[in-house]
Amino acid sequence: MDSHSVMFTNDAVVMGMLAIILGFVFYTSNLKTGFWAKFYKYVPALLMCYFLPSLLNTFGIVDGEGNSVYTVAKYYLLPACLVLLTLSIDLKAVAALGPKAIIMFLTGTVGVVIGGPIALLVAATFMPELLGVEGAGELWRGMAALAGSWIGGGANMVAMKEIYQANGDIFTIMVTVDIVVANIWMAGLLYLAARHKEIDKHTGADTSSIDKLIDTVSQFEKKNSRKPELRDLMILVAFGFGATGFAHLIADTAVPFFQANYPALEKFSLHSKLFWIIFVVTTIGLSLSFTKARQFEAVGASKVGGAFLYILVATIGLHMDIGKVFEAPKYVIIGLIWMAIHVILLFVVAKIIKAPVFYVAVGSKANIGGAASAPVVASAFHPALAPVGVLLAVLGYALGTYAAWFCGQVLQLVGS
Repeated sequence: MDSHSVMFTNDAVVMGMLAIILGFVFYTSNLKTGFWAKFYKYVPALLMCYFLPSLLNTFGIVDGEGNSVYTVAKYYLLPACLVLLTLSIDLKAVAALGPKAIIMFLTGTVGVVIGGPIALLVAATFMPELLGVEGAGELWRGMAALAGSWIGGGANMVAMKEIYQANGDIFTIMVTVDIVVANIWMAGLLYLAARHKEIDKHTGADTSSIDKLIDTVSQFEKKNSRKPELRDLMILVAFGFGATGFAHLIADTAVPFFQANYPALEKFSLHSKLFWIIFVVTTIGLSLSFTKARQFEAVGASKVGGAFLYILVATIGLHMDIGKVFEAPKYVIIGLIWMAIHVILLFVVAKIIKAPVFYVAVGSKANIGGAASAPVVASAFHPALAPVGVLLAVLGYALGTYAAWFCGQVLQLVGS
């Protein structure tokens, strides 16, 4: 977007607008009568926290890409929030969730790997001109890069771009497809999260292990709950941002070390700063959960973490430009077919193994969105479930390059 055509470019102004939007949504969604009570019966509040900021970007009020608000949220608020959300986790209870979470995560990966080639075949039947390009601009090369993003994350996407030598034009188109299609599905997931109880009841899914984990955290909070004092809140700030600072320190040391000495380990995302930050803060949060620090859940650790998380949701929403759907429609159609295959496969397997919709959502988002959005979707079900999203997203980073490379090989067979 041309910065001259944008109304507001000051990051503080953008942050202020997002804060007002979040305040407005939280105020109206808690009203028990009148128009807003009816409105939020059908439209989840979390979806509004995501959708309203996208309108600021779509209508040129702010430039979603040209500000630092998302970067700050991703590198400062997300790690702090993960520490505060994992602080109260009962790791034994997470382990007791059983194999269904892993099965759904791997199903999501398979859905991306087979979905790409199928989408290319289907699209080429109706739009044969898509396969008429030669060299570095071939569609399959760009789709291989997109597979990297949809299984691992941004680092995996760039790795696939280099491996399959996609040129700038097709890569830019695929970045647009990634943003548009992944954001449409994110909106769908947030809607599912708000309706998960009805869906699970309808499908007969077994939610006992999830309910037990939520109950464990809730009981702990209830038993130890007390009114937070300023001292408590400052200690939570110390935990959150202290761990974030330490994680950045480790990342700043680890990334150059691995780049210089172990270039081959790039495929495991060990050259990615965000990977190290997420890994370190999750480890710190889980370690703290075995200590007396866990008692700080009683003074609202997950609520403070939740506030950071909602700011992150709003900044992710800023990246969505609804107008982009009309810029590269035929490529967006391919992306939508691809995503539909991924989603259908998830729901089919979920029906077979009677997995709750939570596993569908987090299994998908750990692939499609990675560590920045998997905990967002997980905590939309319940704050106690955020660590499940993080753990699966880290697994996605590790698998991303291998699975995307294989997908690229199949795409090459179809698209060449």
